[in-house]
Amino acid sequence: MKLDNQLEYMCPEHGDFLSLSADKSLYLGEQGCNYHLVGEIPRFIPAGNYASSFGLQWNKFRQTQLDSYTCLSISRERLSRIAGGSLDLFRDKYVLEAGCGAGRFTEILLDAGAKVLAVDISSAVEANYQNFSEHPNHSVCQADLLKVPIAQGSCDIVLCIGVIQHTPDPEETISKLCSYVKPGGMILLDHYSKEYPSTLSRRILRSWLKSSSAENSFQFVDRLVKFLWRIHRFVNNFSRTSILNKIRSLWIKLSPVVDYSDSYPQLGDEILFEWAILDTHDTLTDHYKHVRSIEEIETNLANCGMELIETEYAGNSVEARARKPL
Repeated sequence: MKLDNQLEYMCPEHGDFLSLSADKSLYLGEQGCNYHLVGEIPRFIPAGNYASSFGLQWNKFRQTQLDSYTCLSISRERLSRIAGGSLDLFRDKYVLEAGCGAGRFTEILLDAGAKVLAVDISSAVEANYQNFSEHPNHSVCQADLLKVPIAQGSCDIVLCIGVIQHTPDPEETISKLCSYVKPGGMILLDHYSKEYPSTLSRRILRSWLKSSSAENSFQFVDRLVKFLWRIHRFVNNFSRTSILNKIRSLWIKLSPVVDYSDSYPQLGDEILFEWAILDTHDTLTDHYKHVRSIEEIETNLANCGMELIETEYAGNSVEARARKPL
């Protein structure tokens, strides 16, 4: 079934087009498959999977990283950089946002005039729906990125930021994402680089938390950050003299808390604290955490038949964009 200003849904198992049932509770396939709408969101996978912790965090922090919430342009600037410098690239384009989360980039895409299909494997789709369901160019569904319910070669642009490193097989994920790009279209992505900071305390806690339930892990991280944040605020007030700065640097290396006080001081204490809980939870509870070099990402994209490949290191990630030949 074709949604207004959107792509047609197809059965991820058989590839036949889906139709909406009369009571609008199911998408029906010609070969007997059916997919429920829960909370008005089409669900193409069962509830509960390796990304459950991400779904939990994004529903608890539904607006925390939206530029409209921070009143800054952090997400806009990041997306613009990955797109090659201009958001005009997205105007009137069908964009598959693979791994949409709560929608920090969905917001920018819609503002730029894109027609967005936001997809996530986790219940983060519920936060995304709450944030943007009123927008005429927005649709969202819960699906595996290896089985997005659309035709291959149907998207002008596939965007995947902050996601591929958390999937079981990054090379397979990139290959599948490239298959959704139409001839002449683009893929834009990033991936943790081999410079990703992995401190001893984070490695120890992550190995323990991976075996806990999503709710228990979140509660632990929430309490941990609240306890350690006072020390972070204290050392962040140290003057940048050599001795005090060494003490501060040592603490930052020892602490498992992700602190953006240096990177984004303009966020202010309250939002910095929210980001600390959010990203500390992110880095301590992800089931998969892969790293790749620029050369590995370039090789993967080339093996997928992509051309005009551009890559660069930015922050702790490799950012890349490439085109599919006509």
